[in-house]
Amino acid sequence: MADFWSRYKRNRMAVLGLFIIAVILVMAATASLFYPEDPFRLVGRPLSGPFENGFLLGSDSLGRDVASGIVHGAKTSLLIGLIATLVSIFIGIFFGAFAGYYGGRIDDILMRVTEIFQTIPSFIFAILLVAIMKPSISSIVIAIAVVSWPGVARLVRGEFLSLKNREFVQACHTLGMGDLRIMLREILPNCLSPIIVIGSLMVATAILIESGLAFLGLGDPNIMSWGFQIGAGRTMLRSAWWVCTFPGIAILITVLAINLVGEGLNDALNPRLKERQ
Repeated sequence: MADFWSRYKRNRMAVLGLFIIAVILVMAATASLFYPEDPFRLVGRPLSGPFENGFLLGSDSLGRDVASGIVHGAKTSLLIGLIATLVSIFIGIFFGAFAGYYGGRIDDILMRVTEIFQTIPSFIFAILLVAIMKPSISSIVIAIAVVSWPGVARLVRGEFLSLKNREFVQACHTLGMGDLRIMLREILPNCLSPIIVIGSLMVATAILIESGLAFLGLGDPNIMSWGFQIGAGRTMLRSAWWVCTFPGIAILITVLAINLVGEGLNDALNPRLKERQ
């Protein structure tokens, strides 16, 4: 762990990204302490500017506090991003592991299925899935996971192809270990580094997709999110710029911070970079 941190902290921007994410996580966890009221509640004069009428970041057209929406929306965006990423990683590992380990016809079938999903534009496919289902947190998570797993599957397949003929795997066959045990206990742990890196970047993508869906009115109408705030204020961008601008900045900072962390994880976990250092 100490060796990992010593390599990670060499990338100062990655450390900055980690600090920003920590701040956002604390903000999301303590949202109810700073803003205990429902973010949908009308608490003051509509379209008040920043630092006016008791609003830190202003209010929207209905008198809802923009700052309260950002703080509570952070919880929604991060939760959807994390859960959708975990689900897509699980699906990708399943497809990639079996395709890479067994090869042959199984590999052909699973990779053709993967390619079918990759040929469909991700965001349009997500819109279609959420529209078919009912806009809710669960449907958004499912849609994001369905459009995100192919990249993980290809990565895991490549790792399994390169590792399945190594000496330690051959020794496991000699000892009579079953295929599933070899895949889960011997090969998969050696693939975790690139999976962790791509997973961190997928969280950022998931947040962007969720924000886009909410912006189009396909988010959960009962839960505050950054995309919902931007969608609610898009018609008054010139007259009340703060309604869209501050949630947009929150998305920008969060996605940028996650990408910086992903770059730092790549620097710390990539064996080729380790050799150079």
